[in-house]
Amino acid sequence: MYAIIRSGGKQYRAEVGATVDVDRLPQEVGATLEISDVLLVADGDDTHIGQPKVEGATVTATVVDQFRGKKIIVYKYRQRTNYRRKQGHRQYYTRLRIEDIKV
Repeated sequence: MYAIIRSGGKQYRAEVGATVDVDRLPQEVGATLEISDVLLVADGDDTHIGQPKVEGATVTATVVDQFRGKKIIVYKYRQRTNYRRKQGHRQYYTRLRIEDIKV
């Protein structure tokens, strides 16, 4: 059984027992949250597709970690104009452990 959830404008596949890294959520480590933005729930041959959400479906998750991702380098360059800009960025993430999927 799995569900497609939406968090922070992005969609993620959530299965019971799996961990999902989503954009930072304002929750403490160890907190339990209920995600009601469920777009699809599939259980074998039984599939519920929402328009846009599946009514009454919720995904329960526990916050495992708050962390930052790998650093990426943004480098801008224009030839023959002596224009060079180097900037780094590290995205904040929240790691969720999926506990339960209810339809």
